Amino acid sequence: MPTEVNREDVQRLLTAGAQLVDVLPAAEYAAEHIAGAISLPLKKLDRETAARLDSSRPVIVYCWDYQ
Repeated sequence: MPTEVNREDVQRLLTAGAQLVDVLPAAEYAAEHIAGAISLPLKKLDRETAARLDSSRPVIVYCWDYQ
């Protein structure tokens, strides 16, 4: 179930073992991303790409849209 979290929540979740997922296109991920983030571009997200995630750990998804 999606839940909005703040910066402190993200830090707490990552410390507890959560996975950080960047859903921007691969080129944008390559140009800049948060250290330790996994690249799973939203337009390519499917069962196969999502299988890279550990289903027993929480997932934090983020993207940066500066438009």
